[in-house]
Amino acid sequence: MASAVPGDTVGQGRKMGRARVVSAIQRQGALLALIVLVVFGIVRYGETFYSAYNVFDAFLNNNTYYALIALGMTFVIITGGIDLSVGSVAVLAAVAAARLSVYGLGSALVGGVLIGLFAGLINGGLIARYSLQPFVVTLAMLLAARGAALTLSGNAPVMVEFAQGFPALGMARVGAVPLPVAITAVLYAVGAILLNRTRFGRHVLAIGGNEEAARLAGIPVGRTLLVVYAMSGALAGLAGVFLAALSFSGSPTGAIGWELSAIAAVVVGGTLLTGGVGSVGSTLVGVLLLGLIFVTLNFERGQGSFELNSFWENFIRGAFLLIVVVFQSRLARRLESASG
Repeated sequence: MASAVPGDTVGQGRKMGRARVVSAIQRQGALLALIVLVVFGIVRYGETFYSAYNVFDAFLNNNTYYALIALGMTFVIITGGIDLSVGSVAVLAAVAAARLSVYGLGSALVGGVLIGLFAGLINGGLIARYSLQPFVVTLAMLLAARGAALTLSGNAPVMVEFAQGFPALGMARVGAVPLPVAITAVLYAVGAILLNRTRFGRHVLAIGGNEEAARLAGIPVGRTLLVVYAMSGALAGLAGVFLAALSFSGSPTGAIGWELSAIAAVVVGGTLLTGGVGSVGSTLVGVLLLGLIFVTLNFERGQGSFELNSFWENFIRGAFLLIVVVFQSRLARRLESASG
């Protein structure tokens, strides 16, 4: 019987060690970058950087939109899909919520979320029933929802009704925490439980790993995809409701590039665009990292270090996404090489 060669054993151990390092970088790289950026901000800008207003209002509250749509996008991307419609669906929900605000907070909130849910069900139904490409289906929904928002608003911002209490949704607080931030935190906790602790979460991961194998294993692929896209639509609808409540209006021309922000946050957090790998917690880290980058840039601009036009934000997000995707691809190849 052949015995293990010491040199081979050492080489295999080194390969396994490299694989663990590469895997750790892929999973925790965004968290390390976030910690470094927080420390940098505290050292450079002092108490202003970590003041209650800057943390809860300027940073967290202004990123609830991206956090919500990124949460839904996480489940979509883990299945191997994509949802390009979330920005337009959020705008449609914002316009609808502003229109419905005359009937009170409850009507505006429920109406906006239901519109998002309906859009998500259409996306998921077409993808699951007819095996259409998610890119094509959600691109069509992007155009349709944006057109519907323009029609519903008359191509003009729709102001919310203050007398019925709808703006309270954006201004209310739970202690020091703005209500939208508290709601978003609860939804992320629920999302983490769904993905990590339930059969539905296992089905989502299995479909992303190999959809055909999942189908042969008896997993209800169509039903799972329908639920995933419905979740994405409903969360985009809630983001639109928050947008209307915080800005006091529903604008049909808002939320440009939100789908890019969501995809960037998910991918930056470590979820693979190929599907099958990802987590809700990593997406939250990605959202916080991207948001903190822009907060830091605003602090630098305030100190006169440079002038940064707001139109550059999408360019920065796109460039950051491209860099991370390329970096992920290289890490994945190294992991495969180290494992082999």
